[in-house]
Amino acid sequence: MTAQSVDTMTKADLIDVVHRRTGLSKREATRSVETFIDLIRDALIGGNHVKLANFGTFKLRDKAPRVGRNPRSSGSEVVISARRVVTFRPSPNLRAAMN
Repeated sequence: MTAQSVDTMTKADLIDVVHRRTGLSKREATRSVETFIDLIRDALIGGNHVKLANFGTFKLRDKAPRVGRNPRSSGSEVVISARRVVTFRPSPNLRAAMN
């Protein structure tokens, strides 16, 4: 298996790309990106899934409580509480474009 270099696109990078591609001012691009992120966050907090055509779906998943082991304390058992997590499933189009 070969090691791959992975770069990270930050929110600031995304704002810069929106600014350059759309001709919006930096302030407008920032407002647009932040509004988009807020809408996704609010939908997920509200218990809804978010499906973006040709991109993918953000889904909520409830994880049951379970017993884990703490490797720092010679494997003592620790209860991991139940929680809600967000998962992302890419669309077939995105998956094909990545491969």
